[in-house]
Formats: sequence, structure tokens, C-alpha cells
Amino acid sequence: MVKKHAPVNPPSLDDIRIAEERLKGIIVRTPLLQLDSPKETGDILIKPEVLQPTGSFKIRGVYNWVASLTPNECKKGFSTFSAGNTARSLGYVAQIYGVSCRSILPEYAPANKVEALRSLGVETLLVSFDEMIKWVFAEGWKRESYAFLHPWTEPKMIAGHGTIGLEIIEDLPDVQTVFVPVGGGALIAGVGCAIKELKSSVRIVGVQTESYPSLRASFQAGKPVWIDPKPTICDGVAVPFVADQMYPLLRKIVDDVVTVPEEKVKAAIKQLMLKNKLIVEGAGALSIAAALEMPAEKRGKTICLVTGGSIGPEALSTIISGK
Repeated sequence: MVKKHAPVNPPSLDDIRIAEERLKGIIVRTPLLQLDSPKETGDILIKPEVLQPTGSFKIRGVYNWVASLTPNECKKGFSTFSAGNTARSLGYVAQIYGVSCRSILPEYAPANKVEALRSLGVETLLVSFDEMIKWVFAEGWKRESYAFLHPWTEPKMIAGHGTIGLEIIEDLPDVQTVFVPVGGGALIAGVGCAIKELKSSVRIVGVQTESYPSLRASFQAGKPVWIDPKPTICDGVAVPFVADQMYPLLRKIVDDVVTVPEEKVKAAIKQLMLKNKLIVEGAGALSIAAALEMPAEKRGKTICLVTGGSIGPEALSTIISGK
């Protein structure tokens, strides 16, 4: 029987502003860019978190968590489990602090992500997805000698991601809809908490691939559920369930969840490269794919979070060539 957990408490606006101060000089304050599209897009702006020093938004939450640790906790080094981007950011921060770092990854993690981790000195443990999930639910990290970062449920991680929401409202106060990719849920939880505190009328739309619609299925069921996943190019959000401790917060913050087919994600990757000159992974292109499928009059002034750029050259070449 899976252990039930207490719900994750939402970060306050003060928590997120503290994170904002910690991140000064560490992250890029990403701009809002007009989506360049051959289609009529209306008001679609993109927030390119691929411009962060680690290639994804994860650095925001990871650094905020590390900066909250005591000196003795930091000396232990850091560990996590990850599809790649969390571990990369944690390895980057571990180098700043001069400590060791390791991560458990699913054995299907793209080779380019694993190579990037090892180049940062991250010890990588590749295991089957079932083994990784068993370790997560059995709370194997409690036996770790490292300081452990849970990438989905750590409050400091969520607060760090919330800084994206602060920037969105500061840069486009009249935004109406924000599209956010959803994997474990920490990103949309943080962004949603910040935006709803500052402007509750903004619509927060979670986006998943049709191959991994775990949050959408959970909302439809009225409780956290597991789904039967299919192969996906969106490895960064390939989470086939919603953690029970995250569900109440996501149910409160997220206004809607939409899913997009894999082919639409590939089309968005190609468009972002050829038109906006941005290299984006599958999970990072989800929001664009979803926004382009929604009528402009329904979404209004729109911001899409382009969350990560860790795509292998072979996969990118295949998508661009249309093979």
C-alpha cells in the first residue's frame, strides 16, 4: 500500500520574493519574446527559460533550495532523482558550492542529458523506471548521506519556480492566459501561486502530451491516478502519475489541463528553431503546441513557458528534416 502524505503547502508571496533575492546574479531574468509563426498567432509571447545557464528553468528552484540549507547540510553534497534537467542544475550549483552531487535517472534518459551531467561531475545512477519509482515511494532518499532534493514536492523548489510568475506579471500586467508544461507539477505550482496572488483572473493552463496525460486524468477522476503511458519525445515531463501530496495544490491553482499530440510537439520544436532560433526539447515545446491549438479569442494575451533545451542532435535533426 502506498503511503499517504500531507499536502504540500503553497509558497507565500513572501517566500517567492525571498527566492527572487537569492537568485539575483545566478539566473537570467528571461525576456518575453514574440512567437514568430507562419500561422496567425494573435498575442502569443514566449518566456525562453532555455536561456538559463543550465538550459532550463530548474536552476531557479534548485538554487533557492540549496541557498536555504545550513552550511553543514551543504557539506554533505547534493542528490536527487531526475529525468535530466533537475540533476543538471543541481550539478551546476554543486560546482558553485564545491561539493559532490549525484542523481538517479531512468535508464531511458537521453544520452545528451547523461553526458551533460557527467561533464559537471554528477555521479549518475541509471535504473529502470520501475526501480526509480519504487525508490521514490519507499522514500529511499531518507537513507542518503547527501542532502536530498525532491524535485516535485520540495517547497523551496516550488518557491524558486514561482519567480517566473513574478516576472510575468511585472512584464505583462494584462496577461490573460499562461501555458505551463506539467510533469511532477512543481513548476506550475510555483508559477501559479505567484500569479494568482498578484492577479487572480489570469488563467493557468497546464499542458501535457497525449502520451502522458497524468494530471488531466487525475482532474477528470477527482483524485490522483496513474495512467498507462506511451512513448514520448517529452521525456522531461514523462511522469505517469500525480503525487498525492501535490494534487490538492494543483487542483487549486490550475484552471485547466490540455493535452497535445506528439506530432504537434515536434512541429512546435521545428517552428521555434526555424523561426525564433531557439533549440527546445519536447517538454519545452509543449506550451507552444497547446497555445497554437487554442483559438486566440479564447486565450487572449498569452504567455508560453519554453522550459528546456536539452534535446539530442539526432532527435533534433530528424524533427527538422521531417523524417
